[in-house]
Amino acid sequence: MDQCRTATTAALETARYYEPRWPDNILLVNPPKLPASIAALPKAELHLHLEGSIRPAMAQALAKRCGVEISTEEVLRRYTYRDFTEFIETFKWVTSYLRKPEDFGFLAADVCEQLLLQNVVYTEFTLSVGIMLLRGQDPQRNFEAMLAATQPFEARGLRVNWIFDAVRQFGPEAAMDVVGWAHKCKSPRIVAFGIGGDELSLPTKAFEAVYRRVGEYGMHRLIHAGEIGGPEKIREAVEMLGAERIGHGIGAIHDESLMDMLKERGITLEICPVSNLRTGALEIQRGKGATLSSHPFPQLVRRGIPVVLSTDDPAMFHTTLLEEYQHVYAMGVKEKELKRVIAQGFQSAFLSAEEKSSYLKQPA
Repeated sequence: MDQCRTATTAALETARYYEPRWPDNILLVNPPKLPASIAALPKAELHLHLEGSIRPAMAQALAKRCGVEISTEEVLRRYTYRDFTEFIETFKWVTSYLRKPEDFGFLAADVCEQLLLQNVVYTEFTLSVGIMLLRGQDPQRNFEAMLAATQPFEARGLRVNWIFDAVRQFGPEAAMDVVGWAHKCKSPRIVAFGIGGDELSLPTKAFEAVYRRVGEYGMHRLIHAGEIGGPEKIREAVEMLGAERIGHGIGAIHDESLMDMLKERGITLEICPVSNLRTGALEIQRGKGATLSSHPFPQLVRRGIPVVLSTDDPAMFHTTLLEEYQHVYAMGVKEKELKRVIAQGFQSAFLSAEEKSSYLKQPA
């Protein structure tokens, strides 16, 4: 662990390395500065894929642990992609260096350091167990290494829980395997099961038995829906699967009755604006040429739907949680509204009522 911490510290010293960007004519130009009162508030980060958080400097470090030398030029070239297809290829490439349990622990510690820098005090890491199984890895050994690596951060003010994630296009049998591993690990830190991937690949109904099993095991239920799919995917997730939170969910804007239902039932939408822009989801929902300024975040907040702000794959999409707050502030979301969004992050967390209350009482 000492070696891992030393390597992580070295990586942090290069935290302000050149960060390649996608063509930024589609981002907000000269946004107003985020109020210091918002930046200083303790925050929760609920939609964060651990494997999507491999910064370029960490990519080099992970590759070196595997005996592979990657030049700075090479990793920066790969992290500068022209479209979503190139992003997927980069994702496959960089995650291929997560080969041993120690690699996962090394990465988890680095991401925790990054979260602390942004005043994040609680996070739920989404872990791609479906990908681990595809690569023939042992999820329990990987998870135990991550638990050990993240435990020291508790004393520094960051609590970490976990979501075991399946890949939709791999099918219900593979998803059931992920549920089985979550149960086998028998850790109270595994708070939920989710499904990501291509929401249009298989019908929601195919996963009903999977989510029944999740409920039997006492885990919370969530799923990506309404990212590129329509509002019907969100409705199915809630009514067929019992989803308590929806990953993305921006497709809800096309159905007034669905938005009413989400508000009434308290179903939280985990909104990741920059991700929606980078993946093309925003264009699907808003039309060709959609820019960040046309994101429906303000509309959803003002509709009274529980909404939290997150980063999805922050390193891969070149964003941070503070930048996401900066962007929605530039969209016209008021300081008072942002404080409600921050509070919602704790209210929607998979924690006990007492734990939520303790976070909501924390001073800035």
